[in-house]
Amino acid sequence: MEKLSIAIIGGGPAGLAAGIYASRGGANVKLFEELFPGGQIVKTHKVENYPGLTGGPDGYTLAAALEKHAAEFDLPVVYGSVADLKLAETEKTFTVNGEDYAADAVILCMGAGPRKLGHPDEDRFVGAGISYCATCDGAFYRGKDVAIVGGGDTAVADALYLSALCNKVYLIHRRDQFRAAATLVDRVKRAENVELVLNSTVAGLSGEDKLSSVTVEDKFTHEMRELPVSGLFVAVGILPRTELVKEQVELDGGGFIVTDKNMQTSIPGVFAAGDIRNTPLRQVVTACADGAVAATKAVEYVGLLG
Repeated sequence: MEKLSIAIIGGGPAGLAAGIYASRGGANVKLFEELFPGGQIVKTHKVENYPGLTGGPDGYTLAAALEKHAAEFDLPVVYGSVADLKLAETEKTFTVNGEDYAADAVILCMGAGPRKLGHPDEDRFVGAGISYCATCDGAFYRGKDVAIVGGGDTAVADALYLSALCNKVYLIHRRDQFRAAATLVDRVKRAENVELVLNSTVAGLSGEDKLSSVTVEDKFTHEMRELPVSGLFVAVGILPRTELVKEQVELDGGGFIVTDKNMQTSIPGVFAAGDIRNTPLRQVVTACADGAVAATKAVEYVGLLG
C-alpha cells in the first residue's frame, strides 16, 4: 500500500489548483483523475470572466494551462477510477487500478455532471439529437435548426455559440427572466437567429431513429407548440458527483458536500473543493480558489498529524 500525505480526487480546476498549492507546500501528494484533466471546463467554448485572461480563451486551452502549471511543480497524476474509498478513520484508504493507497488527508474534487430533463423519451434520443454539451456536439448541427433548454449562464452562452453555427436556435426557458449574466442575456436578445421561447417547458420529443421535433407547452395557457429541430441541447443544471462519498460525508439538500470556510467536510482530514461542494457560485475562478484553500488547510492538517 502506497502512503501519501494528501490525495486529491478529481482533476478539474479545483483539483489542479489544489495540486499546485499542495506541491508547493511540500506535501507528498498525488492527484487521481478518472478521464482527463480539466473537468467540465474543457467543454466550455469561451471563458471570458477569469480575471486577467483577456480575450476569452476556450476551456480546453485554460485546462491545458492549469495542467502544465501543476506539472511545473511535479504534481504526480494517476489516471483511473477511485474505488472502495474509506474516509472515517484517521488514515484514509482507497484503490485505483488495483493499487491500494492510504492518505492522511483527502481533497474531494470530483465536480458535477449535467442534470437531465427527466422526459421519458430523453435517453432514447441521447446521441441521436439530444446533447448535454453544445461545444462538443454543436458542429454536427451546422446549418440546421436546434433548441436549447435552460436559463442560466451555460444555456445562454451555448445559445450564442450555436447561433454562429446553426440556421436557427430556439432558447426554451420555463420562466420569463433569465438567471444568466446581464451581458449574456443582452447579447442573446440581439442575436437575429435566436428565438426566445419563454414560460415554456419541454412536453414532447418526436422522431424515429433521430430527433425531429420538440413540443413545448406554455405553462400559463397550456398551449402546445411543435418546434421542428434536429438537435436539443440540455443545460438545466448540474448534479454533484458524490457517489463515492454520499454515505460518508454530510450533504446538503441538493446533494452537494457541506464544507466550512476552510473547505473542511464533516470528517476531519477530508476536504472538498469546486462544483461538488455547497458553494453559492460555480465558476472556474471559485473552483481554483476552493482548491487553494483546501490544499493549504490540508497541508496544515497533515503537519499537525506529523
